[in-house]
Amino acid sequence: MRRIFSAKAAQTGGVVRRKMRDVHREVGREAFVAEIQRRGFHLLTCGDQYLIICHDGHLRVIC
Repeated sequence: MRRIFSAKAAQTGGVVRRKMRDVHREVGREAFVAEIQRRGFHLLTCGDQYLIICHDGHLRVIC
């Protein structure tokens, strides 16, 4: 999980994308979601990808 959150995008409030199967295999879904919540980030899914919005600001989906 350290690798996910050490990405430059994660450190600068950007977006990090990871394959769901890789996350589930390496850290497990529950631990992953718990860490996202602990950091106050937002988590979206699209297809087989997790999209992590590495910012705790208000999230609004336009379309």
